[in-house]
Amino acid sequence: MTEQSRTTQESAHATPAAIVDALKDVAGNPPRVRASFAKGQCVRGIYTPSAQAAEITRSASFTQASRVFGRFSVGGGNPAVADTNKQVLRGFSFRLQGDGADTTLLLESAPVHFARTLDQMLAFLKARAPGADGKPDAEKVKAFSEANPETLNQAKFVAARPLPGSFVGTAYWGVHAFPATSAKGDVRFIKFKVVPVDGEVTLTDEEATDKPAGFLVDDLEKRIAAGTARFHVLAVLDRPGDPTMDVTIRWPDEDSRESVVLGTIDITSLEQDASCDETVFDPSILADGIGIPPDEIFAARSAAYRVSFAKRRS
Repeated sequence: MTEQSRTTQESAHATPAAIVDALKDVAGNPPRVRASFAKGQCVRGIYTPSAQAAEITRSASFTQASRVFGRFSVGGGNPAVADTNKQVLRGFSFRLQGDGADTTLLLESAPVHFARTLDQMLAFLKARAPGADGKPDAEKVKAFSEANPETLNQAKFVAARPLPGSFVGTAYWGVHAFPATSAKGDVRFIKFKVVPVDGEVTLTDEEATDKPAGFLVDDLEKRIAAGTARFHVLAVLDRPGDPTMDVTIRWPDEDSRESVVLGTIDITSLEQDASCDETVFDPSILADGIGIPPDEIFAARSAAYRVSFAKRRS
């Protein structure tokens, strides 16, 4: 398919506000909730850096101990989505709060996003907007997917994996390529990945049938009490020629390539959800040593989250 013909299927009016409206439409416009990852649980914790962190970034957020303010979530704009829904992502957003240095990271349980550009993202969502019967037009979805096959990469990844059995037993990826500056001044791209210290926890379809719709928070509370709610924060290292502008595709051999443990996050307590609801996890907040990713999707995130924040407070 030519780029010109592809563009004709994408909207020419893709703004952050339009993206938020489209996300809300797909979810049925529930009031006063986030446009995406509407269901979640706020938490507190601590971050402890590794001795190798400064080899990758001079950022005080990753080379010094920090407080962690975060939110685990279940994907989509429906705040009543069941934790047993295998088709939606799990999310982990957190802010590292240190002395004069704050950094916010947004991660999800897939290593890719579902669109390369804002135009493509808006067209993806519009194709899935429910009709009068409350369901999307299957033919419209099929036509868009055939013309934009990369928009299925995320869904295929999620479908191929078992159901997450724990917020803290799930691996999370930052799908963007971040320029990182080391203590020596060397710059390279990295991808963030957060992995559970004790390994992933998954459920079979049969096991999931016995779980309540909100089992993930109960599990989280038990693991915090046991002191096993822990993650390693990894920097996956780039190689020459890695794609840094297209968030629908992975780096070659990404799972097996070199990575460095930047530090460890310990989730220490649940926090009132109002604490998270009164703020925005703004991904543009990055302490010196971690730069802004160059792709188009990241560039729109900060504005989109603030639009969503304003809508849920109106």
